[in-house]
Amino acid sequence: MSVAIRVIPCLDVTDGRVVKGVNFTKLRDAGDPVELAGRYGELGADELTFLDISASTQGRETTRGMVTRCASTVFIPLTVGGGVRGVDDVDALLRCGADKVGINTGAIARPEAIGEITERFGNQVLVLSLDARREPAMPSGFGVTTHGGTRSAGLDALEWVQQAVARGCGEVLLNSMDADGTEQGFDLEMISAVREVVNVPLIASGGAGRPSDFVEAVRAGADAVLAASVFHYGQLTIAEVKQELARAGFPVRL
Repeated sequence: MSVAIRVIPCLDVTDGRVVKGVNFTKLRDAGDPVELAGRYGELGADELTFLDISASTQGRETTRGMVTRCASTVFIPLTVGGGVRGVDDVDALLRCGADKVGINTGAIARPEAIGEITERFGNQVLVLSLDARREPAMPSGFGVTTHGGTRSAGLDALEWVQQAVARGCGEVLLNSMDADGTEQGFDLEMISAVREVVNVPLIASGGAGRPSDFVEAVRAGADAVLAASVFHYGQLTIAEVKQELARAGFPVRL
């Protein structure tokens, strides 16, 4: 039996509120994270992702109290990211109720942190949060960004994702910074390129606008599809996305 395609709402949180913009700019309020988490749990989300998008930029830890409250409202897997630097951060977030933890800037600053975390907790716990954009100067044409997409890491995205998976990351959350919030469709070329070089589960993020966009992302190689604004503002429902995936022949949890 094929593994079901996961549909995952994302809570981008800053200053205690869920926000969403375009290319991580012009952020507008989307609601209370705890209320949204509970609603998505009831509406059939397969998982939930909570990203503290200002933690790395501000040099602080993820807002753990908020994570605890969100975890207490849902009974689906919860992935938490933002400001994760090492074993102690992962341990604290797991104790707050997270099932998986995303790492981005912290892993780039100290790649050995990946192995330290997965040796302690297992690779199923650690998700590489890869904020990538098109950079023609890079060998693959795709580069890595950090600090909520505000800085170039000077790394080729395909080289970095291969290294991170080799070091132990058990899943990749691929967010196209160019497509983020545009609702013009996922970056299918980027998804396909990453799919060709790693074999761990791949979550596609950035650009969803129509139900058909999710189908195209899965055809390009995604094992899961993540979106924010189209769910937060009621443009699409999780049920509509799953129905479109099912019509296209992909297994989903209805």
